[in-house]
Amino acid sequence: MGANNRQQGLGRRAPGGGSESHVPETTLKSDRIRIERKDFLFTLRENARGRFLRITEDVNGRRDTIIVPAPGLEDFIRVVQEMAKTASEEPTGAG
Repeated sequence: MGANNRQQGLGRRAPGGGSESHVPETTLKSDRIRIERKDFLFTLRENARGRFLRITEDVNGRRDTIIVPAPGLEDFIRVVQEMAKTASEEPTGAG
């Protein structure tokens, strides 16, 4: 079975590493990018509640994750594109 179509019984993680619930999830697509010293893993997944994008940031083994429900992805992308555009502009009021 390929990395893009795996079914795993992963749910929310409770403090201490145990699983709070076992909601089966299917990986639909995943990709990884490295920016400076950070690795970002983007995983489009699906479970009984719907599709979502899980974005995991890994910095020297320390991981943080956010989850964006699929219905909000277009708004999420729009805001990230606006931020990227602003970040690429020349600073104003340099002094």
